[in-house]
Amino acid sequence: MMIKRRYRGDCPRAVLRPSPAHRRVPALALVVLGALLGTPAPVAAEPATPTAAPTYAPCPTVKVARSPRAKPPKPDPARPVIGGQGLKTTGLAVPLRAPAPPALTATSWVVADLDTGAVLGACGPHEYGTPASVQKLLLAATMLPKLDPAQVVEVTGDDMDFEPGSSAMGLVLGGRYRVETLWLGLMLNSGNDAANVLARLGGGSAGARGGVEAMNTEARRLGAYETHAATPSGLDGPGQFTSAYDLALIARACFSRDDFRRYVSTRQAEVPSQRPKGPAGFSIQNDNQLLFQYRGALGGKTGFTDLARHTFVGAAERGGRRLVVTVLGAEALPVRGWQQGAALLDWGFRLPHDAAVGRLVTPEDVMPAAPTPSASASVRAPAARGAGGQADVVQIGIAVSVAAVLMLGLLATTWWRAGSRQ
Repeated sequence: MMIKRRYRGDCPRAVLRPSPAHRRVPALALVVLGALLGTPAPVAAEPATPTAAPTYAPCPTVKVARSPRAKPPKPDPARPVIGGQGLKTTGLAVPLRAPAPPALTATSWVVADLDTGAVLGACGPHEYGTPASVQKLLLAATMLPKLDPAQVVEVTGDDMDFEPGSSAMGLVLGGRYRVETLWLGLMLNSGNDAANVLARLGGGSAGARGGVEAMNTEARRLGAYETHAATPSGLDGPGQFTSAYDLALIARACFSRDDFRRYVSTRQAEVPSQRPKGPAGFSIQNDNQLLFQYRGALGGKTGFTDLARHTFVGAAERGGRRLVVTVLGAEALPVRGWQQGAALLDWGFRLPHDAAVGRLVTPEDVMPAAPTPSASASVRAPAARGAGGQADVVQIGIAVSVAAVLMLGLLATTWWRAGSRQ
């Protein structure tokens, strides 16, 4: 058996190369042992997702004065990293030889491909932040499949219970509105009043509280384990947090729906008259400037609270390629949150189509696999046999013995043949 030394960068690594006569013996023994034990033979591991450079690099940032603010709570820091090892960083993750991303005031961000799920680049993708109104995307991902857009609902006093002075679409107590109108008010005007109504409708008998619980269930289904909603609107609440990576997962689920794309790309909508209970009908405008000022924009969502600062989710399409950007913790100066998102989209569109540092998981990736009937039977068998479980030990012992004999026989035959050729 020869030993050759191969150099990869600065790390010398010894590589064992067995001669052809010995190469297949252990594999044959493993196959025989696997067949006797009723388990599949080993298979090659799936190729790893392309990752970023292994060294830590800080995110390019613009230095700004920040007001002291409380940090969002964090779950167990030992949580597994989702989306690939290339995203296991609090700093910058970009493809090798990629141009430098723009310097931003945002504390974390992600750029990803809506269609392939590839993460093109990120800054602190799994760091916890506060969502503000971009949390309304989680509300949409949860409730759009549940609610009939033609349903008419009456506004209650509880629906109007939201922070005074915060964004609203202008609902009136006792007013009657189509669910479709509420979705438009939610996306265009970031209506916290609309968020309360939609959460109540989707929450069943538990009302808006049930709607928030449904949002957290949907987050877990999507694999957004770094997200927890306390309010349906994104107004600050106890124990509320998200991450740039999670927002990309949620946005991808939203943009896969025709109705969502239609709502977020609408520039102007009409809210019907509620006379004599309220004012005459009026128009609402989309407050997402990306839609008006960025070529190929598909829409998105803006957000702001004193705690979260500016947050943003936006998507655009160019050359048949659809990208999404998520931004957390940005300041409005020197450029606004949506403009920081636009700069990241520009950077992403310049990258090759196969560039990636990780990927957005799907619900199928994170869903526990259901046991097959044979697997279920094998799990239940020892309990059914009781003390007869000793037969398993005997069977395994016989299988190991047979495999060992076969291995020794194969080795002896190989060595004898090799010696006869010398």
